[in-house]
Amino acid sequence: MAVSSDLHNPQSARARPGRTRANRKREPRRAEREHGLISVVIVNFNAGDYLRAAVDSVKAQAGNRCEIIVVDNDSHDHSLDRLDEVWEDSATLRVIALDENIGFARACNLGMQNARGRQILFMNPDCRLLPEALSHLLAALHSAESIGMVGARLINPDGSEQRGARRDVPNPWQIFCAVLQLHRLMPRHPRFRSFNLDREPLPDRPVTVQAVSGACMMVKRDAISAVGTMDSEYFLHFEDLDWCLRFNAAEWQILFVPEAVAEHTHGVCSAHAPMRVEYHKHRSLIRFLRKHFTTYYPSSFMALVAGLVTLRFAVLVPRLMWQRLFRSRAAVVGGAPEGARQS
Repeated sequence: MAVSSDLHNPQSARARPGRTRANRKREPRRAEREHGLISVVIVNFNAGDYLRAAVDSVKAQAGNRCEIIVVDNDSHDHSLDRLDEVWEDSATLRVIALDENIGFARACNLGMQNARGRQILFMNPDCRLLPEALSHLLAALHSAESIGMVGARLINPDGSEQRGARRDVPNPWQIFCAVLQLHRLMPRHPRFRSFNLDREPLPDRPVTVQAVSGACMMVKRDAISAVGTMDSEYFLHFEDLDWCLRFNAAEWQILFVPEAVAEHTHGVCSAHAPMRVEYHKHRSLIRFLRKHFTTYYPSSFMALVAGLVTLRFAVLVPRLMWQRLFRSRAAVVGGAPEGARQS
């Protein structure tokens, strides 16, 4: 697969700071009327009350103009039970309950297969759309034919901007620098800077980026038909970056939409199995680098980066085990810590 050389050169990895030619005065609500049904795909895994909050935030903005497809990866909490009232009140919600965890990318693809809209919003169950977010995403997505994907500005519960919502597609050199923390020594140097752009000034309108976050992204169906669905070989993490890289390669524009804001409580679904999540994250990173960059980097350097990523996971394991032990003891001695309830 041909990939733009900009993504492999650490000197030019930053996406061009182009801006869309869309008229910012366009009414977001008019975009909803013009482009019909919006399909929303939410992949759930033990998200507890957050799933219901995510669904409610979509329904509050879209009403009957959307269909919500929840693909449940064999959750063992009561998150699906909390949707009962929504099921009774609305015909727009469909739940696909799986009897095994098939991974995030495969579950997203399953939701896509069942979606009917011309545009599909992929949203994590621990995300909550803030007012007008859906309208701004839809208006930006259809502001030009070349735009295939748009992403929301993700914020933490404290209101700060979350990493990953606007970023470059990381190459092996950038991962090498990130693992060794070299980007902290000279954050402004073009060879050592971070691929995350959250420390850059917040733009005042949608801007072109190399990648957005899969926690809240909207995609045109026409673009999916051209690029293909997510790579289901990624069980968890990096499926969104892989998809963004493929969109770039197929010359579909990706926009970061700062006006569209979603609150993302990071790590809700991974709270019960952090070690497993970190394993898949590091494994997926190595797969991502080997899939897209082997042709462009010496095999010795690729092996070095893969070794450093593996070593980083090995260093994390004792800390994760200690944290799990501490939480277990806290639950036994004083009850579950506040905020830990998910079922």
